[in-house]
Amino acid sequence: MIKAIITDIEGTTSSIAFVKEVLFPYARANIAAFIAQETNNLSVQSLVNDVHQLLGHPLDQEALIAQLITWIDEDQKITPLKALQGLIWADGYRAGKLKGHIYADVIPQLQSWHAQGIQLYVYSSGSVFAQKLLFGHTEAGDLTPLFTGYFDTHIGNKREQAAYSNIIASIGLPANEVLFLSDIVEELDAAQAVGIHTCCLCRDTQHPLGNQHRLVNSFAEIQLNQFDI
Repeated sequence: MIKAIITDIEGTTSSIAFVKEVLFPYARANIAAFIAQETNNLSVQSLVNDVHQLLGHPLDQEALIAQLITWIDEDQKITPLKALQGLIWADGYRAGKLKGHIYADVIPQLQSWHAQGIQLYVYSSGSVFAQKLLFGHTEAGDLTPLFTGYFDTHIGNKREQAAYSNIIASIGLPANEVLFLSDIVEELDAAQAVGIHTCCLCRDTQHPLGNQHRLVNSFAEIQLNQFDI
């Protein structure tokens, strides 16, 4: 039986439009001012140094901001960028300028699974910090108490099998007792390859061609007994 559920965020628990049209533009509009005002913040400067190391050479402030904005526009899954975005979003959430979007069908299902003793995890390309911000500042309030843990790109690339092997090792459960929810077939393929059960959410997109995973349109359609062995 399923004892743990790992869920993606964008397109799965939260609207792609929220990420693309609210969070990314907010980070883009505020990243220059944020880095300028955090010159004495060691954590921020460590992330800036990580960017320099990734590029193989240091950048001046103007070039640095231009590079970060390019990555934001390209939706690059670059760890220091995601961490910087998370810090910027934190300011927005604290100021009440941002509220985390969660689909209405997600909350009661998460609450039900949690009440049943099922461990709930998040795995997203956004940083763990950003994940906690989103679930901690929703219109329905703080949902973070529902989750056992969070994973981001530090655990591995979401489209590579190794990431899911690492997650299984961290969770400490057999793969066949774990269910992964996502809207991206390549992620589901990677999880399935290591023995994890999979379910494809088809909210903002049409059912993907060549899909080998159980398809649902909402969390309300997910029946855990369908994954029993």
